[in-house]
Amino acid sequence: MKIIDAHQHFWDITSNYLPWLCDAEPLPNFRYGDYSALRRNYMPADYRRDSEGFEVIGGVFVETEWDPGDPLGEIAWVKNLAAREALPSVAVGQAWLDRGDAPELLAAYGADGFLRGIRHKPRAVGRPEAVEPGAPGSMGDPAWRRGFRHLAPNGLSFDLQTPWWHLAEARQLADDHGDTVIILNHTGLPSDRSPEGLKGWREALALFAGAPNTLIKISGIGVPGSAWPVEANRPVVLDAIELFGTGRAMFASNFPVDSLVATYREIYSGFDRITGSLTASEREDLFWRTAAEVYRVPLEQPASKAAE
Repeated sequence: MKIIDAHQHFWDITSNYLPWLCDAEPLPNFRYGDYSALRRNYMPADYRRDSEGFEVIGGVFVETEWDPGDPLGEIAWVKNLAAREALPSVAVGQAWLDRGDAPELLAAYGADGFLRGIRHKPRAVGRPEAVEPGAPGSMGDPAWRRGFRHLAPNGLSFDLQTPWWHLAEARQLADDHGDTVIILNHTGLPSDRSPEGLKGWREALALFAGAPNTLIKISGIGVPGSAWPVEANRPVVLDAIELFGTGRAMFASNFPVDSLVATYREIYSGFDRITGSLTASEREDLFWRTAAEVYRVPLEQPASKAAE
């Protein structure tokens, strides 16, 4: 099976400033716990070692929380990397939609043929009952929405990373901006695997999936302290596919972040096992075709070989 990895990261923390990896104080409440193992350079050669044995034909670089004062610097760096290494194929850049410079930044991204969209993690709370509609920095914040309006005119999609209990806000955003493709990252973060938690996640996901301009990346579903659990992840993967359909769903590794909870082989072999009963065409959607279409990934040159 060919693979377009719909969510991958590269970084060189010896040359560039990524606060969460470079600062001495770690992020609190990181969803996989201790992430000190990520405080090292991760480049295409490392990714190719991790993905050895798989036919990776392309990859989507997603912003890495690079220095927020220099988002264009990350794109210049990753474009140079791609020219040398033939990975990544395209990129999703960093943007802070509620900042005053958002319109200018999004215009610059739209003029760059390597960029396909942006990611901005809107303000989120830690539990469903704490959601405050319209809170500053959230998807309902008027200032945030003013920035969001500049995506479609610049030909940019939006990668949304938020816990599932904010998906009602996301559905309203999708309804109000039907001209903008919204791609939910990491399966809506179903970290609570209790029956009640999964019920709430599925209901929120179904609401969000009801908007035709929404898609989902099935990724980021590792369970801390356990090897990538196929049986525990099976209902999460199959529910997401059922709600969105294979034409609006795609698999991704989230490497190297998900290397904290699984090997690349465990993740993609798990996807393979879980979807074994689907048709060949449906599986192609999930493993590469949906990502190729939504991110307009050029397929002329295989990404499995570095550029000469």
